[in-house]
Amino acid sequence: MEQGGGVMAVKTAPQASAHTHARSAPRAPRAMPRLKTTLVAAVAYVVAFIFLFPYLVMVLTSLRPQETLREATLLPSGWEWSNLVNFWSSGLAGNLVVTLQVAAGSTVLVLLVALPAAYYSARHDFRGRTFFLVLVLITQMFQPTAMLVGIYREFSQLGLVDSIWSLILVNGGFNLAFAVWILNAYFASIPRELEEAAFIDGNGRFGALFRITLPLAMPGVITALIFTFIAAWNEFVVALTLTTTPENQPLTVALNSFIGQYQVDWQNLFAGSVIATIPVIILFALIERKVVGGLTAGSIK
Repeated sequence: MEQGGGVMAVKTAPQASAHTHARSAPRAPRAMPRLKTTLVAAVAYVVAFIFLFPYLVMVLTSLRPQETLREATLLPSGWEWSNLVNFWSSGLAGNLVVTLQVAAGSTVLVLLVALPAAYYSARHDFRGRTFFLVLVLITQMFQPTAMLVGIYREFSQLGLVDSIWSLILVNGGFNLAFAVWILNAYFASIPRELEEAAFIDGNGRFGALFRITLPLAMPGVITALIFTFIAAWNEFVVALTLTTTPENQPLTVALNSFIGQYQVDWQNLFAGSVIATIPVIILFALIERKVVGGLTAGSIK
């Protein structure tokens, strides 16, 4: 017995010392990035620069003096900061407010209509559900330009021509189909057992919706919000047709005042374009955090 125990002691002692040596050994230095990772990062930076280069040119052109617009250099020889100030003195600040109102109003309208429609179609197998979803998809195929004459006649009869409400209704209507489809997919992917557990805890249908389902579907809600806001922000043709007075025109239409018959005021045109992109950048900066939070929100009680 003792001999066997001795043998076992001899065998286990080196193992114990090996584990002790492994714990006390210093960590190996971090390996250098692989060649593949370096190449992928380099390509990513090049692609990002290609996409950002037009915006860089837009910013630099907005700061060029009038007499240096034809210079074949990237950086201007002088800086004309007054171009950005002229945007506000030219009265285009009011058009920027109109654009904000139209984009925000269209987004709120789409969310108010799309959320209940998508939730009900995802949670109830009613008769004609497939036909309803297909009909919603078909409406996405129509473009406002193809229906511009009918849209103008309809709003003319309603007395809404040259009104902000007409732009809100048109932009909301043409972005509603996308919002319903993407929200329907998010609601359908959320297990019903989570809502049933909320019912057991004493929550009603609306309580389960606002406390459980909506936080889990927040990435889809934010995607619909971004899509609607950007589409309404950049819309041009309908706004050009339905608005007649300069005060009621959004910024996309008002910027045409810098384009004349024989001359284009490039520096002020680009200055207005730079200012028009700032609210969109701010929106993405604010929503990016909420996208990450929406992925985990509601999963923990």
